[in-house]
Amino acid sequence: MQRRTLIALAALAATVSAPALAQSGDIKIAHVYSKTGPLEAYGKQTQVGLMMGLNYATGGTMTVNGRKITVIEKDDQGKPDLGKSLLAAAYSDDKADLAVGPTSSGVALAMLPVAEEYKKILLVEPAVADSITGDKWNKYIFRTGRNSSQDAISNAVAVDKEGVSVATLAQDYAFGRDGVKAFKDALKKAKIVHEEYAPTTTTDFTAGAQRLFDALKDKPGRKVIFIIWAGAGNPFKIADLDLKRHGIEIATGGNILPAMAAYKNLPGMEGATYYYFGIPKNPVNEALVAAHYKEFKSPPDFFTAGGFSAAMAIVTALKKTNGDTATSKLINTMEGMSFDTPKGKMTFRKEDHQAMQSMYHFKIKNDPAFAWGVPELVREIKPEEMQVPIRNKR
Repeated sequence: MQRRTLIALAALAATVSAPALAQSGDIKIAHVYSKTGPLEAYGKQTQVGLMMGLNYATGGTMTVNGRKITVIEKDDQGKPDLGKSLLAAAYSDDKADLAVGPTSSGVALAMLPVAEEYKKILLVEPAVADSITGDKWNKYIFRTGRNSSQDAISNAVAVDKEGVSVATLAQDYAFGRDGVKAFKDALKKAKIVHEEYAPTTTTDFTAGAQRLFDALKDKPGRKVIFIIWAGAGNPFKIADLDLKRHGIEIATGGNILPAMAAYKNLPGMEGATYYYFGIPKNPVNEALVAAHYKEFKSPPDFFTAGGFSAAMAIVTALKKTNGDTATSKLINTMEGMSFDTPKGKMTFRKEDHQAMQSMYHFKIKNDPAFAWGVPELVREIKPEEMQVPIRNKR
């Protein structure tokens, strides 16, 4: 009798301790991003922001409920096949509990099925293409980064008026094409008269610019070239080709500070941005700006805020689960979850796990104190003002 009781107790102890053991040890986060490659500048900012955010959200301890957070870095070089294999290795070989990344939309689309195969969360930051939380989405995908529709709807605020003719210039891959599609969908009054797509490696925009001019020059009313561009190359060089002679202006979204050096020559240019360090007024942004100035003697940039936001989402969820990294618990916790970020409050929409967030309508000012064109806030465009389409097939 006593032996049977001992066996029963041992069995009970095993069942009790098994889940506890499963949730002991480090919380492993894989960060798959463009450490090198065409989007290297964006990727490095995201990594800095992610580490700063994890430090801030955990009060400097890098632990949640006694479990240490470790980050495993993987360089996808902006290559979809490489990103796919690195994510699979992170989940299987490194036993990552969840992953963050990538930088490129093309890489992200290749990685989505891997998260589904391994039944592990992939928190997309900062890849933008709508299809990531649209028709290519699965339930393991969450995104703190903005999507093309959020970019497009907020940028439409600046140009969507009766009598406005718009020509678009974008990169010929997922980011550019999804961006233009979303922008067209968001326009209710202005008319798109031409779409120009250029290879991501383009440095000479003369031929494309000529087609844009030809499409716009004879149109009545306001004429706008809307640019959607990421990475190398400077499409804003087309401003040197005497646009004003034809009454043509340029509009665009926000970008990293080095790219916004080109905006200095375009004072008064309007658009909408995801983030600029001087715009949001909240304690989390103040903490990010202070930490970044302390470490780098410079302000945080566009994608630094994104990495920080991803970290805030992860730690908020882990605190709610008491450090439990079981995927089902994390999904249940994160669906509909609100969390603080440098941009203020974000909320993961239940239907597609896209973070609903504010965007900022700006007008560029040439301030001699800064090496870039300064985006001055016209107004904050709040999440509830943007009818962001649900594009998945859930």
